[in-house]
Amino acid sequence: MSDAKPLPLQGIKVIELGTLIAGPFCARLLAEFGAEVIKIEPPGTGDPLRKWRKLHRGTSLWWYAQARNKKSVTLDLKYAEAQEIVRKLVAGADVVVENFRPGAMEKWGLGWERLSKLNPGLVMVRLSGFGQTGPYRDRPGFGAIGESMGGMRYVTGYPDRPPVRVGVSIGDSIAALHGVIGALMALHHRNVNGGRGQYVDVALYEAVFNMMESVLPEYDMFGFVRERSGASLPGIVPSNTYVTRDDKYVVIGANADPIFKRMMNAIGRPDLANDPALAHNDGRVARTEEIEKVIGDWVTAHDLEHVLQVLEKADVPSSKIYDIADIARDPHYAMREMIQQFTLADGKPLKLPGIVPKLSDTPGTTKWVGPALGEHTAEVLAALGYSAGQQQELKRRGII
Repeated sequence: MSDAKPLPLQGIKVIELGTLIAGPFCARLLAEFGAEVIKIEPPGTGDPLRKWRKLHRGTSLWWYAQARNKKSVTLDLKYAEAQEIVRKLVAGADVVVENFRPGAMEKWGLGWERLSKLNPGLVMVRLSGFGQTGPYRDRPGFGAIGESMGGMRYVTGYPDRPPVRVGVSIGDSIAALHGVIGALMALHHRNVNGGRGQYVDVALYEAVFNMMESVLPEYDMFGFVRERSGASLPGIVPSNTYVTRDDKYVVIGANADPIFKRMMNAIGRPDLANDPALAHNDGRVARTEEIEKVIGDWVTAHDLEHVLQVLEKADVPSSKIYDIADIARDPHYAMREMIQQFTLADGKPLKLPGIVPKLSDTPGTTKWVGPALGEHTAEVLAALGYSAGQQQELKRRGII
């Protein structure tokens, strides 16, 4: 008899109807902590993410992380029979996650009104570019559009150049995290407060906008429009990226008052450390150019390792800028099990990121990596009462 503790979301059943990033990432996080996630994919092609970026024997390496712990069931939702299978699955589910354009689920007979009548306790996470209401609801929207409309792109980059993007699909991921939070809050309300199910409306642009710190009240109060500031943190000094003598990059965050003082002493500038005008951030902001030159000149005069050693000794937050090769060989990543190794079906070893957050008593786990297309179709349909003959007929007609 196993004495393993149940995972925190064990017993929660999730139906994933999403593709690519936002919806699948939301469901992935639930799966990592014990939820049973049944992912619905179109027959023949599956989720387009299966073919994105670097492939191993025709399958995206991203897929193995994004779809871990999920069951893959193939259904062509254009068919009434496939829609009916989804409704049967939803009848026994806790959560549905979808990230289609508003109206698509309703067209398939899988909208909120119909599904909530079928299952009054259902929580439905609906991720879309612009939300389920409003004048833009019918527009197509990817993460890049949400990042732009949400204000993030405008402040990213250097002031003398056009806005740039973060190097990953950050808008989709931010929306996915809001979807998880919303799902867990709705489940808590249902289970603890005696509430009914509800839908969680996450617009990508709103999830991004939620990250935008004080830009709105600053604009409202002062008419101030925050602009791009390169590698520095605007209005907080010093927090920037510097180039070392050996052409490496180091990020230094000495913006807290006592840290600034320690840093100035460490780099041989006690005059600045003890200058009362620089004791607080507002005073340092007024002399940003002077402070940045002092730090930049000191960093440029030394190699990266020396810079890091001096700052670590002075207890000043700092880091080289890691590329993935740095991450893969870093001992701290390894000790905290953020680099985990698995074996694919063909015997090929593959490293994947560990699971976040880390729960002390019931940590998440990877039971299996992303499944083959339709790997669990027979299992899931059999549990719904579909015989082998019925499944064969559905397959012959291209429905599964």
